[in-house]
Amino acid sequence: MILDIIGWLGSALVVIAYALNIYKKMSSDALTYHFLNIAGSGCLIANTMYHHAVPSAVVNIIWIFIALFAIFESRMTWKFKIRHNF
Repeated sequence: MILDIIGWLGSALVVIAYALNIYKKMSSDALTYHFLNIAGSGCLIANTMYHHAVPSAVVNIIWIFIALFAIFESRMTWKFKIRHNF
């Protein structure tokens, strides 16, 4: 039961992030956007692994790596701009 609730929470977080981005309430570059996706996907991974839905778990693992890469990339861009006075 608890993992089903976690799964629903994860679904809500991913959908909220997407909706806020689509309706221009949150940029896809915002850390909050990435953290919502990471937290949501993490919850979905727990739920899908519990239900032995490995393909769905793999998609969410990839989703987390995409978000982490985006955070890393934006952080590197930010550091570059500071060093070069942009």
